[in-house]
Amino acid sequence: MPLLDTRTWQPYALAEPGYTVTEPATGQALGTLALATPEDVGAAAGRAAAAQREWARAPHFARAAVLRKAGDLFTAHAAELREWIVRESGSVPGKADFELHVAAQECYEAAALASRPAGQVLPSEAPRLSYTRRVPAGVVGVISPFNAPLILSIRSVAPALALGNAVLLKPDPRTAVCGGLSLAAVLAAAGLPQDLLHVLPGGPDAGQALVSDPRVPVISFTGSTAAGRAVGEAAGRHLKRAHLELGGNSAMIVLEDADLDAVISTAAWGSFFHQGQICMTTGRHLVHASLYDEYVERLAAKADSLAVGDPYRDHVHLGPIIDSDQLAKISGLVESSRAAGAKIAAGGTHDGLFYRPTVLAHVDDHTPAYTEEVFGPVAPVRPFTTTDEAATLAAQSPYGLSLGIVTRDPARGLDLADRIPTGIVHINDQTVNDEAVAPFGGVAASGTGARFGGEANLEAFTELRWTTVRGDVAPYPF
Repeated sequence: MPLLDTRTWQPYALAEPGYTVTEPATGQALGTLALATPEDVGAAAGRAAAAQREWARAPHFARAAVLRKAGDLFTAHAAELREWIVRESGSVPGKADFELHVAAQECYEAAALASRPAGQVLPSEAPRLSYTRRVPAGVVGVISPFNAPLILSIRSVAPALALGNAVLLKPDPRTAVCGGLSLAAVLAAAGLPQDLLHVLPGGPDAGQALVSDPRVPVISFTGSTAAGRAVGEAAGRHLKRAHLELGGNSAMIVLEDADLDAVISTAAWGSFFHQGQICMTTGRHLVHASLYDEYVERLAAKADSLAVGDPYRDHVHLGPIIDSDQLAKISGLVESSRAAGAKIAAGGTHDGLFYRPTVLAHVDDHTPAYTEEVFGPVAPVRPFTTTDEAATLAAQSPYGLSLGIVTRDPARGLDLADRIPTGIVHINDQTVNDEAVAPFGGVAASGTGARFGGEANLEAFTELRWTTVRGDVAPYPF
């Protein structure tokens, strides 16, 4: 029996359905859903806050059991959920399978959090027991984007629930099914009690209501830097924590000793995987001058060899851009880069929402597609002559999310990485990597540091409470 029935897929009372869920590859309508209003957000926050108190008192093994079952269900219903990810978000099947794998792992890792040591015993000057204890934050607001909709929702939802919180999830309306309603269906089937997870797809007004609601003390936001700044500012006004995972323009540095036979596939994956619509996408290729011409030629040849089309019906490497607005942004940055002197070595064209993987040469500090986050399948390539120059160029970006360094000498790569501020570093790999067990986050314009994975989840979704216990009432001088 399918988890998702388009006739009854919203298990909460919102306004009348009116938003059309569209397949970007074809423009076909996949169904309709309701968008949450600010009033819907407020009503959900009230129900979530009431349900959370009982959930927080549930034994840790009961919460863990729900998350373990959810992990199993992501695997058991992989075929159905894969189809939604492919059709709704424009993912190729392999990327959808990766999302499902990570979603299951996020649930298993979250289940383990429920029984983690939650504090420590402290020394005290008084005759008393003094200790700290991690307690649930309460209701966690999660705002997730369209590009990796399942992963970027579940990585906050699962640990927040496991640690005793309720969750209000606002997925991007363009991927509300695979990034929101599918999670609700899986967790309901896994036994999550009612009202602990509310899925509220909506526009900016719904997001503003979520951030401002006093019953939601923690916001976990993944999205653009511009939107993240607004969320952070609003959260600050309301004295609540905001965990921000934002944009990037990540560099991959190819040193002069790199093996080009090995590196071109890695480089292409970093820039073209999921049409470049990933915050960690390799947005800048910094290549030693001795390899530069051959690198551009071979990367362009690789780009030209990749198939672009409907990922649901055809075997392709790249699917469609999510919508026409994003396509216009990508195309505009490439064309303005050409006007600024860049050479289009491959791509630079599109058929509808299908944008060809693009390689740009002759880029510099005045090339828009090099200096800005494109969020599309565009690989600007720039030469350097010394390691010092490579470090300077890589660190010039306002972003600081991920970094890749390719060299036959890993120790040299680690030494170079220490000179470039980023939240993530990969030696002899490209910039797009994710594991449920690893912390994830960036610095500077890429966000507020590692806020997902392992110990970071404990800090993100709980409060640290100090408690003391005495045998007798404490005496005082008056």
